[in-house]
Amino acid sequence: MTWNLEELRREFPILQQQVHGKRLVFLDSAASAQKPRAVIEALTTVYTTAYANVHRGLYSLAEAATAHYEEAREKIAHFIGASDPGELIYVRNATEALNLVAYAWGRAHITAGDRIVITEMEHHSNLVPWMMLAQERGAELAYLPVTAAGELDLTALPPLLADGRTRVVAFTLMSNVLGTIPPAQELTAMAHAAGALVVADGAQAVPHLPVNVQTLGVDFLAFSGHKLGGPGIGALWGRRHLLEAMPPFLFGGDMILSVKKHSATWNDLPYKFEAGTPAIAEAVGFGAAVDFLSALGMEAVQQHEQMLVAYALERLPEVPGLHILGPTHTHRGGAVSFWLEGIHPHDIASVLDSEGICIRAGLHCAEPLHARFGLPASARASFFIYNGTDDVDALVAGLQGVVKLLRR
Repeated sequence: MTWNLEELRREFPILQQQVHGKRLVFLDSAASAQKPRAVIEALTTVYTTAYANVHRGLYSLAEAATAHYEEAREKIAHFIGASDPGELIYVRNATEALNLVAYAWGRAHITAGDRIVITEMEHHSNLVPWMMLAQERGAELAYLPVTAAGELDLTALPPLLADGRTRVVAFTLMSNVLGTIPPAQELTAMAHAAGALVVADGAQAVPHLPVNVQTLGVDFLAFSGHKLGGPGIGALWGRRHLLEAMPPFLFGGDMILSVKKHSATWNDLPYKFEAGTPAIAEAVGFGAAVDFLSALGMEAVQQHEQMLVAYALERLPEVPGLHILGPTHTHRGGAVSFWLEGIHPHDIASVLDSEGICIRAGLHCAEPLHARFGLPASARASFFIYNGTDDVDALVAGLQGVVKLLRR
């Protein structure tokens, strides 16, 4: 399926404005995507017609809110190929999802001498929780290295699995800096063959390409609603038997089955991990965002972004002194990071803003990855469904202006 780009852009109210008198060119969707009208209307509908606390009230408004909340869970589970909505836990974002796994599963299973394997391209959210767990438990934290071309060096994994000490392998399904898409099924098969669990960070992948947990074979998948056009919410999917064996992450209302003065028992999945009043409207908006992307088709979304990446990789080298990080082939995600000789990324972003162009500048929550390439920071343009080749053209023209203005 293909879509009319101008018609699609009209579904995103924020894109109709100008910035500094220029057309808004939003190229920071890897951080957080803009919201279509359908999501905004879903939030408004909840707050104006069907808002009440879920699971608790016996009155019709509460029952309607609960129905919308759980219908969204079913949509989101189906979106990632999960057959059991009870395996889908609402969280604030992918960061909380990954922390939940490291805290609840990790503290119950990682002991001194165990090994945790992650990669050099991880976002801090899939790095620091494992670092803290390893330090707390006396475990080893090992890294799969990244090649000069921005790919994972898979030859480093078998030696880390050979001695049977590796208990978990955690990796991103798409690098938020390099755009690299690791061979997830191969990594998962290797880890499982060695008896290790697999935790996948899907924050960048789920909004941009088809993701099916059954096909991937992973044990946990973390992702964010706000990166796929939804509100500020996220989800954790996990295999039921693992989730059932894990202790709760937080304690409070709704995750309780029974409380005595000196003991308590926990609710069934997924509510065991959803303590307190949840983000009700946000969950419904999450479901609306999934509906929006599903109507476009995730294969079409991926094809659209691969076309943009190919065009960007062709045009960006026209900018003098520009160096692209990550793979130069098109089997990669729509996050294109780069650096300009003699110009700090923060200055690049500031000048581009004056032209109405929004990019990210900094470490992108991936400091060890930048250290691997010897860079203090980078600039990043990231694409989504509402971007077109005209946005790439605007970026290239803006960068050429940056060079003229700032290079000495």
